[in-house]
Amino acid sequence: MRKKSIIALFCAAILLSGCGANNVEQENANPGSNSKEENSVSEQKETEDLTADLASYSDMFTERDEKNSYNEASAINITLSGDSASCASPLVSISESTVTICGEGTYVISGTLDNGMIIVDTDKNTKVQLVFNGVSIHKSDSAALYIKSADKVFVTLAEDTKNTLSGGETYTAIDENNIDSVIFSKDDLTLNGNGSLAISSAAGHGIVSKNDLVITGGNYEITAKNHGITGKDSIRVADGDFVIHAGKDGMHADNDEEEEKGFLYVAGGNFNIDADGDGIDASSTLTVTGGNFTITSGGGADKAEPHQNTDFRGGGFFSDGNMENSSNSSNQNTDSTSTKGIKGSSKITVTDGTFTINSADDALHSNADLHIAGGSFLLATGDDGMHADNALVILDGNISITESYEGIEGKIIEICGGNISLQADDDGLNAAGGNDASGFGRGMDLFSSQEGVYILISGGNIKIDADGDGIDSNGDLTVNGGTIYVDGPTNSGNGALDKNGTATINGGTLIALGTAGMAETFDSSSTQGCILVNTDSVHAAGTIVELLDESENVLFHYTSSKSFQSVILSDPSILVGKTYRLKIGSEEKEIVMETISYGTSSGMGGFNRPGRNDGGMGKPGKGEFDKERPEGGKMPDDFNGERPEGENPPEEGGMPSPDDFHKTDGMEV
Repeated sequence: MRKKSIIALFCAAILLSGCGANNVEQENANPGSNSKEENSVSEQKETEDLTADLASYSDMFTERDEKNSYNEASAINITLSGDSASCASPLVSISESTVTICGEGTYVISGTLDNGMIIVDTDKNTKVQLVFNGVSIHKSDSAALYIKSADKVFVTLAEDTKNTLSGGETYTAIDENNIDSVIFSKDDLTLNGNGSLAISSAAGHGIVSKNDLVITGGNYEITAKNHGITGKDSIRVADGDFVIHAGKDGMHADNDEEEEKGFLYVAGGNFNIDADGDGIDASSTLTVTGGNFTITSGGGADKAEPHQNTDFRGGGFFSDGNMENSSNSSNQNTDSTSTKGIKGSSKITVTDGTFTINSADDALHSNADLHIAGGSFLLATGDDGMHADNALVILDGNISITESYEGIEGKIIEICGGNISLQADDDGLNAAGGNDASGFGRGMDLFSSQEGVYILISGGNIKIDADGDGIDSNGDLTVNGGTIYVDGPTNSGNGALDKNGTATINGGTLIALGTAGMAETFDSSSTQGCILVNTDSVHAAGTIVELLDESENVLFHYTSSKSFQSVILSDPSILVGKTYRLKIGSEEKEIVMETISYGTSSGMGGFNRPGRNDGGMGKPGKGEFDKERPEGGKMPDDFNGERPEGENPPEEGGMPSPDDFHKTDGMEV
């Protein structure tokens, strides 16, 4: 396990070397372009080493935490028998069905207590090991296992044994401590071994530690009215199999007294969590270096609360002139139950693991930074697929967001690698300032650039299917690398690309399709050629887009998955001074790259008229002329993303296949 952890961290550190690089050098700079050595965000941020502050495996787990064996010769045996128990050691006192352990040692416990409990009450320097060797304990009004005082208690599940602990409908105080779980520990608690433990809590939590809770092995099935597993100072899991059904959070680490505590660290294990609240929640940092997670929170994406749209660009002002109830990111009432898949109040870091999450609210959510350096994610959510109030950085990993309101959202978004595909009811990538309460403050100043807000893409394969903006930055947008394609909105209140600050492209390959009404392109300060063309008509899903060079080599070949009216293309092969031929279905246009950026942004509902060198596109053979609106006819904006009457598109599929987007040099996305 230590070797695996070290390897994962080492690989992540290697990946960091290219992330957040702010200097751009091109071997084949476009002649006549406005080349520059630094992109627009070069002075805003240098990406920190994402793993520099991660604790190591050995910091989290001791050798004794993982030790499953014990000395049978020196062990003390305790036998439970219905309403009583027996033990020959003076370190154990028995009063009816209450067994109290008072001294250091290893205690092997077997048998049944119909309505009883085991208490560990030693001095604060004492370590105790309890071996569950076929135990069944029910306590109707308190904890089945109560660790009142010790330095640390180890509960070892003997190999191939089945053990059961359960609690009743109430918890009655027996001392000054607020006992509210089936296993309740005031001090450090470690669970290990190769047996199984079933916990049923009809009234409270499953397992609670008021200090550190460590789990290094075992099979657990926990059903609790409140939280499944809770640790005040920390929850640390090295291994184990977990099935958790919780009325609140599945795993909950929370310490509101000490900022550095209340963290959660998972290095491995298999987790199947069904929680009415959050699947996994930490009040401090949350770190995952391995494990397999299947999480359903809040009943899943289908149980999400409706969104209220306060951004008129995607709401009713563009459809009927009235603000309508549509959507708005993370609109959950602050008094309602949090229903996120994985949530951290501080930094979340994932270096490895497999995640299948179906959540009513965000699938992964950080109130600070969210850093992804590896892992595989299959996410369906009623809100954001991945959300960070501050920086959301993706170095590597396979991320598939099949259902979301907004796919990936943060004040800062940096994508340096990985494979990402997402579907969003609103924006695909959204960078904006503010917090999670109102979609980052939409409805204030929609068009001014927000300080410290940006999207930087320097690598990775990114596929976006968005009904709102495909890529939306309330600050700057910079593309230095990667392969990006966007099937954007079919309503003219949104665009495939949207930014409030600068937009520069200096590397990578991009194709973005959307409507013409809000079409935006990259600035002339870019160092890589970019083409924006708005077409004369709405093209149906399944339309082929091709770009050919002067030698008729196909540079782009892409099949749209949605209807569109605007095309944005950029690639290192698009050079100033060269001529290209753009084919969109049956339409063709000659593109002469007189400057680094061909075509102009439409802005607020503007439209680039077809047949001109500002990005319009006429029918084949029309030539270069200004097309006037036909009397009584419709211009493309009038369709508002809808298809003209009588035009029947082919059946729409899902996200485009990577084979739909390729270049003639053999590179396939």
